[in-house]
Amino acid sequence: MKVKIMFPLVAAGFMVLAGCGNKAQETDTQSTCKSVNLANLDTTVTAGEDFYQYACGGWMKEHPLKPEFSRYGVFEQLMEMNREQLRALVEELKAAPQQEGSVAQKIGMLYELALDSVKTNEEGFEPVKEELLAIRNLGTKAEFSKMVANLHKEGITPFFALYVGADEKNSSMNIVQLYQAGLGMGDRDYYLQNDETFSKIREAYKAYISRLFVLAGHSPEQAEAAVAAVMNVENGIAKISFSREELRDSQKNYNKMSCADFIKSNDALDWNAYFAAMGLDSIPELDAKQFAYYKKLGDFLKKVSLDDQKYYLAFNLLSAAAPYLSDNFVNASFDFYGKTMSGKQMLEERWKRALSTVNGSLGEAVGQMYVSKYFPASSKEKMLTLVGNLQKALGERINTLEWMGDSTKLKAQEKLAAFTVKIGYPDKWRDYSGLEIKDDSYWANVRRSNIFDMAYQLADVDKPVDKSRWHMNPQTVNAYYNPTTNEICFPAAILQPPFFNPDADDAVNYGAIGVVIGHEMTHGFDDQGRNYDKDGNLIDWWTAEDAVRFTERADKLVDQYDQIIVIDTLHANGRFTLGENIADHGGLLVAHQAYLNSLKGKETPAPIDGFTNEQRFFLGYATLWGQNIRPEEIRRRTKIDPHSLGKWRVNAALRNIAPFYAAFDIKEGDPMFMAPVDRVVIW
Repeated sequence: MKVKIMFPLVAAGFMVLAGCGNKAQETDTQSTCKSVNLANLDTTVTAGEDFYQYACGGWMKEHPLKPEFSRYGVFEQLMEMNREQLRALVEELKAAPQQEGSVAQKIGMLYELALDSVKTNEEGFEPVKEELLAIRNLGTKAEFSKMVANLHKEGITPFFALYVGADEKNSSMNIVQLYQAGLGMGDRDYYLQNDETFSKIREAYKAYISRLFVLAGHSPEQAEAAVAAVMNVENGIAKISFSREELRDSQKNYNKMSCADFIKSNDALDWNAYFAAMGLDSIPELDAKQFAYYKKLGDFLKKVSLDDQKYYLAFNLLSAAAPYLSDNFVNASFDFYGKTMSGKQMLEERWKRALSTVNGSLGEAVGQMYVSKYFPASSKEKMLTLVGNLQKALGERINTLEWMGDSTKLKAQEKLAAFTVKIGYPDKWRDYSGLEIKDDSYWANVRRSNIFDMAYQLADVDKPVDKSRWHMNPQTVNAYYNPTTNEICFPAAILQPPFFNPDADDAVNYGAIGVVIGHEMTHGFDDQGRNYDKDGNLIDWWTAEDAVRFTERADKLVDQYDQIIVIDTLHANGRFTLGENIADHGGLLVAHQAYLNSLKGKETPAPIDGFTNEQRFFLGYATLWGQNIRPEEIRRRTKIDPHSLGKWRVNAALRNIAPFYAAFDIKEGDPMFMAPVDRVVIW
């Protein structure tokens, strides 16, 4: 579910790699070394042949894929370290007596419940039995619609998702929003493409559906009927769903209307019953994101029996609950989503899964403990300085753009100046006093947590947007840009080595955290972000001529990435990844300019380990993306992840960056060379 229109750097981590001993690098991702780690390089290839392999090959050789990972890179390495830190914090709470009803007690109890395999195995499917029976007994469309609402409140998304967020054309106010959903395999291509790979995945999915129903006490015949029903419904949803490319069209996906007009326009559900069950029977307006989807959904469901629709709801419940039930359910879920879809070979240790649940349910409370112990206040001040430097550099680049007219430049500068910058952690922490954690079942607590989160959203309906609220927990190794608040956010966990090392060589630091900052800033001006003004409103502030010139350049970038073969005959999707690719390119160019600005009036830094400062900048960037990845995960991410794969975030991006050519003497005839006329520079 896409709860907010955000553009986070979720696909990888950023790493400042250092010139210290190999052993320290292998065992300690918190290394405070100051330049490039030579052990990460593969000097059997040249920079001009394959820069990704040159910069990352040594690291990839020394860090093979672990069985529990579908992808293992420097991001996962840091994530593992962070999990150990969080584990120590949470286990301290679990081990010590805590005040009844305190957030510390809730964290410890939920973690302990998640670890108790004996209890969950004894319960089997008992935690979902009552709700499964309620689904089976549905008899009318109104009852069915109420059940859809109940599942939505539990964080389960049959047919579509409902969330509350900023009205994109009145960004200071929240509004109810509907978004297409309901596909268990995540993307419509898994249902509609008929090559051998997708056919095998569909057969495994059918086996997974059957397995869940058998585990929940159904006969083999009932399980077979359930498989047919679920596949029928989900195939129907896939055929009417917007494509990944269509979902990037902000204007097309904004459809604000009165609730009454929406209800009149389609009969996919008994909408009066649905909205009443959600507690939204009095809302005046909503934003039906993919508006055409709901009319088509209603037409399709007229051809689907109520029994088949009930099987579909039951499967949604079982699949959502499976990771929190007995081991046979957990293993069924992992066998499909972990092994088949992603290529993982082994289920994560139970404590890691338990910690993920605690993070999901009580994230800001865990984050408050995390920043108290692990986040130095000095990092926030240094980041503010860096952000200011990057902001200045982007402003300079906007002023010198040859393709953009003065009036559009003025609006762009106004938007840049209006950025809200969030660093480390929120000023006000979320209140979890209303969340009940008790000693019944693991799933019951996860379910209550999801209901609590939905109530938190629903409380904002038709109220002003709280711009101080964070959309990512402080312990998350990530960053984001949110267009409706025009904010860039850098949680505490990213502001540490290897991402951010205030003592590192400036060239490497600007190539690492500098590019992170530049990337998020550029999202404000990518193919989606450019459609929002300085106040976060979806409005066209471009001249027609400038919009055409932007699109021309963006289309060239799309074509570049479309040519990439990621595996076998599967190509990258340049249109789907366009926003992230623009942000990577912009982040590199803005960070590089900010770095050059920092050198004004100073002597050019001396080479370190034979690398010039310019070379260290690009190595600092490239080594962020060192990773090993399974073929299944390459396919999956190409379908669902708007970020390019790590290799192409290096090689495809750098081929467009002129200073890179100068730094490594890339010449015509080198595989990394691209003719100047073919290079794309937008920001």
